Formats: sequence, C-alpha cells, structure tokens
Amino acid sequence: MSRNAKINLLLLAVVVALAVLPLALGLGDDEEEPFAGADAQAETAITEIEPGYEPWFSPLYEPPSGEIESALFSVQAALGAGVLAYYFGLRRGRRQGERQAREALGPEAPRAAEPEPAEPAGAGDAAVPAGPEGGSRPGRD
Repeated sequence: MSRNAKINLLLLAVVVALAVLPLALGLGDDEEEPFAGADAQAETAITEIEPGYEPWFSPLYEPPSGEIESALFSVQAALGAGVLAYYFGLRRGRRQGERQAREALGPEAPRAAEPEPAEPAGAGDAAVPAGPEGGSRPGRD
C-alpha cells in the first residue's frame, strides 16, 4: 500500500471517529437539543445571565423552520467546499502541467519557480557612464 493510501485511510478513520464517537458515547444526552448550534446555545446562556436582554440587531432573513436553516447552511458549506476544491485542483493541475512541460523539453529546460541569480550590489553601476559633473549618473543626486 502506498504512503498516500495509508494517509487517506488514516484521515478517513479520523473523520468516521469524529462523527461516530459523540453518538456512541452519548455526549449531549443531558441536553434538550444535544446538537444545537452555537447561536442557540449562546442565546440560552445570555438569557440565563440577563433575563431582560434585548438583542441589538435582528437577522436580515429568518428561515421559517430549522430544517430550512440547516439546508441553507449545508448549501453554504457545499459552495465553500467547491470553491476550495476548485482552487486546490487548479493549483495541482498547473503544477502537473509545468512538470509535464519540463519533462517534454528535457533536463536543460528552465524551471519557472527558480529565481534568477541576483546581481551583486553595485555591479550595474560600473557600466553606466559618468554624468557631466564627472562622478554621478544623470538624474541622481
């Protein structure tokens, strides 16, 4: 089994454990809504501390039910995952294309990622002729 396959299996096992362990261990059984979102938990905590609390703002859109709210959240998460997957796929495709182009051109092909060697300080000044005053370049003080 290759190294990548082992890493993928390990990551899959971690994801499954994160999903199954809270259910198997009964985490949240003592709560009315064991898997409520952070917003609902914060609202509950605030009203326990300060019963007369009035929110400063109201939501722009309040979904009619929790199911619709969950669906909208899922759509948002899917769009974000799609954008990230596109970005990483694009980067990988470009890298593979560069590697294939280098292999096609041979070993003496220049690499795009290698920086050009820097000129030593003052090396460019030696080829510039002296200005009318004798020692400085024109336009420089």
